Order: sequence, then structure tokens, then C-alpha cells
Amino acid sequence: MQEKVYRQLQQQLNQYSMGFPATASGIELRILKYLFSEADAMMFIGLTPMLETPVTVASRLDKPLSDVAAHLDDMAERGLLFRLKKEDTAKYGAIPFVHGLFEFQVRNLEQDFIEMANQYFEEAFDNAMQDGADYFLRTIPVQQSVDLTHNIASYEDAVEILRKKKLIVITDCICRKAAEVVDQDCGKPMEACFMFGSMGQYYLDRDMGRKITLEEATDILTKCRDAGLVTQPATSENPGGMCNCCGDCCGVLRALNKHPKPAKIVFSNYLAVTEDEDCTGCEACLDRCQMNALSMNDDGIATVDTDRCIGCGLCVTTCPTEALKLVPKAEAEIRMPPSNTVEQMICMARKRGVL
Repeated sequence: MQEKVYRQLQQQLNQYSMGFPATASGIELRILKYLFSEADAMMFIGLTPMLETPVTVASRLDKPLSDVAAHLDDMAERGLLFRLKKEDTAKYGAIPFVHGLFEFQVRNLEQDFIEMANQYFEEAFDNAMQDGADYFLRTIPVQQSVDLTHNIASYEDAVEILRKKKLIVITDCICRKAAEVVDQDCGKPMEACFMFGSMGQYYLDRDMGRKITLEEATDILTKCRDAGLVTQPATSENPGGMCNCCGDCCGVLRALNKHPKPAKIVFSNYLAVTEDEDCTGCEACLDRCQMNALSMNDDGIATVDTDRCIGCGLCVTTCPTEALKLVPKAEAEIRMPPSNTVEQMICMARKRGVL
């Protein structure tokens, strides 16, 4: 019975976001058993991502309201469900593995969990992230890297995204936090992930982050970009979160790096080009690139691999001779992200064939 419940839970999670695929080793079930008791798993299976009150859930499951309410809240406190509080009412819903179960463990990461997660990413989830990368996170450029003659859309401007948010919460990067626990931290800024709206409030409610002002947020953004982090909001015009990622620790960028042509699977409207006559061959750009898209040719000139460039602009902002430029892709390749998170999730589900 127990094994069947956890397999059912895995299959349910596999419908959400980038999925939660099964493996030959069964590591995904070990992760679920680590996070969920059997009772937790059965409660999760009884839910959907649609938010519901304990009254509704208790009625559907034919269980005492007080027991259901206490269990739902306990699971939300352990990062196993999403919870939205409004005045005296709380609603709960099922969550994906990413963004969800994995990130919500940021307060209580243990080495056992990290080792299991690393094994799972290697065996199955890296491939899942490659398959769903374009509709999960997108790359937007450092604003200073885009020529002023080009009009940058508001959804591609990180500061503009921040400016539109009523609630901005900053939290630790789950990927760098996990790397730190196993002594593999890259040393880049830890407080680097922004959460907005109801997701931001959930992070506040669980003491997983802190509320910051727009000024504080733009200062953090600047420090992250100075440190060579790639800004990646969720793939919607009105994202619920925005990460600043490194190629060393970030699960998404690490998965993209394993692909021979990451530019083909990431959502980005820009790419870098080199003005050969201005390049002095200083190689300052090589360390800044998180996708290994830059190399030096036989003439000592920086060359951009357009199959690997994801258009973040980090190389442009540190080129001392301004030999590198960030330019829009061809008009036929320009994409507009889904308008909101619901549309984003629908696009991901359709791409994975689960809708």
C-alpha cells in the first residue's frame, strides 16, 4: 500500500511544471518518502493546484474539518503545500517539485536531502529541465548591455519588473544554499532570488525571506550582476519570481550547459556579437559567460557561439573596449512570454503533453 501511494504521488507531481519523472533507481521515491509521511502523501493526492479552503477539502475527503485544517497547515509549514492567507481565511493547493517542494526546503536543508536531489537531477531532472526550460525561466539582458537605439520591452527589463511589484521579498538561492551545505558553494551572493505577490507572502509567512523596498531590490540586482549572475524571471510577462543564477550552482543553468545548443531551448530574445576590430583579446568576457559561449579564435579575438549564447549581456558589460554588443535576434525569432503564471503553466503542460 505504501509503495503504491508514493508512486501515485510521483505520478501526480509529474503532471506539474517541469514534471517529476520516474527513474530506474527509484531515487524519486526516496525523496518523496523523505519529505512526506504516508498520511501527507494521501492528503497531497487529494488536492490539485487550485486553492481550496479546509472546509472544501474536508467535505470532499469526508474527514473531520479540524483534523484536515491542522494537517493542511502543518504541511504548508513544512513546504509540502502552497498556502494563501487572506484575513482569517487560508487556502491550500498542491505544488510542483520545482518551483515548489525543492525550493520550499530552503530553511531546513540537510545533506541527505541534497545528496538525493543531486542524484535525481543527474538521473532524470536535468533532462526534464532542458525540456521545459523555455517556459519555466527566461533570460533577460543586463539593461546596460542593450544599445540605447533598441527599445527594450518592459517584460525584458528587470528593474521595470521590480518597479511594478507591490510586494518584493528576497530569499536565499536554494541552489547555492544546497551547494553551501555540502561545501561546494561558489561564493556568489546568497540572497539573490526575488518573490512577488502571493508567493512572496508565503515566503514571509514561513520566514523564508524578508520584505525589501524597490531601492533595496535594485541594489541587490546590481550586486548580483556585478558578481556575474544571470537574471532569470519566470517565463511570463507578470512573473511571480525572479532568480539571479550562476552556472556553477543553478540547477537550470547546469542542465542547460549539458545541452549542445542551449540557445535553442532557452527563452531569450538577444544574443552577443563581437566587433573584431575593437577586441584586444583580454579574455575578460570568458569568465563572465555562464554558458561557455565565448572562446578565443586563432587571431586572439573573442568569438561567440550562437548555439550557446543565451543573451544575458554579462560579457558586454565587462568588455573594456566595448567590442561585444548585445543585439536583438531576427524578428522571426522574437518571442513574447505568456501574459501570466496561469498561461505559463498551461504552455508548459501542453508542451509536455499532459494537457
